This record gives sequence, structure tokens and C-alpha cells, in this order.
Amino acid sequence: MRSSLTLVGTLWAFLSLVTAVASSTSYFLPYWLFGSQLGKPVSFSTFRRCNYPVRGEGHSLIMVEECGRYASFSAIPSLAWQMCTVVTGAGCALLLLVALAAVLGCCMEELISRMMGRCMGAAQFVGGLLISSGCALYPLGWNSPEIMQTCGNVSNQFRLGTCRLGWAYYCAGGGAAAAMLICTWLSCFAGRNPKPVMLAENIMRNTNSYAMELDHCLKS
Repeated sequence: MRSSLTLVGTLWAFLSLVTAVASSTSYFLPYWLFGSQLGKPVSFSTFRRCNYPVRGEGHSLIMVEECGRYASFSAIPSLAWQMCTVVTGAGCALLLLVALAAVLGCCMEELISRMMGRCMGAAQFVGGLLISSGCALYPLGWNSPEIMQTCGNVSNQFRLGTCRLGWAYYCAGGGAAAAMLICTWLSCFAGRNPKPVMLAENIMRNTNSYAMELDHCLKS
């Protein structure tokens, strides 16, 4: 089984898979922001949260210690986080598609040419840029009432208050940076140039196919 990738291309496929999985996993895990409320630890991502307050008996607030996503898109605490959810999700989907194609290129001949590899690298750059944009939008939502309650009522845009950024935020940003800088550069050398003999054979095969179809049409 011959690969359509060069040795550098194999490294590119591996790194593409790692960056895509790292960014996508971080996107779904609610560990972008850590704080506390009612003495309990609280964590957020863009559309998920761990531990939240509800009204108990006597109208007192109690903390439900479980993780889940917001009930609807409009329930996400701020417009900035809604935008971040869409932009980051689109970037992760793009990186995953490129990574899947790159892995298939390791197993299939003639799947990824030199030009195709460069186009896929451009797609990775766009995906990384989208995720980076999502990470840049994330601090704009720190002034929402829900976040302020968790961060000591002193948080604001680009000011965390008593909260701190979580490892998933850094992992998403790191994966995006690696996709934009390393994977995009490696993609320029990932695909194999088609051999002249192979190219001529493909041209002859296609020409014969068209001739047979034309002959069939004329006879019918």
C-alpha cells in the first residue's frame, strides 16, 4: 500500500490530527474558565458549564454539581460567547475535515497531490484563524452578570477578577496556533508530484474513455 504523501507529508498528517483533536476536544470541554460560586467550584466553556445555582426550598440558592450545555443558543450568557461558539466550532470542523483527508492520504495513492496539499494547508490556516478569533472573542463576555457572579462581581472585559483561565482555553489556542504556523508550512511539502509516466497514462485512459463514450453515442 503506497501513500500519496511524502515523509514530510506523513508528519504533517500526524500533526494535523493532533492539532484537530486537541482543539476540538478543548472546544467541547467546559474548562475554559474557572471560578467559584456559593463556595463551590464553577467552570465554563463557550456553551457549557459545570455547577450552577438553582432555587431550593425556601427560595434559597443551592448549587447543582453537574456539567451540561446551555438549554438553548440564546441562553449562552453573552453575545460574544455566542459568536465564539459559532466561530470556534466552524474552525474545529475545518481542522477535523483536513485531518481526516490527510490521514486517508497516508493510505491511498494519488489522493493528495502537491497542489492539493497546499490547498488543504490554506484550509488549516483558515481553521486556525477562526479558532484564534474565538479565543480573542472569549474575554469580551466576562462582563455578563452570570460570569461576574462567579468571578467575585469584579470581572469585566479582559479582566478576570477572582477567576482564572483553564487549561482547555490554552489547549484550543495552542492547537490553533500550531495548525496555522506548523501544519500550514508542512502542507507545502506534503503531497507527491505526479510522475510524468503516470500523468501520461491517466491522460490516455481518460482520452480512451471519452472516445468510447463518443463512439457509443454516435452508434446509438
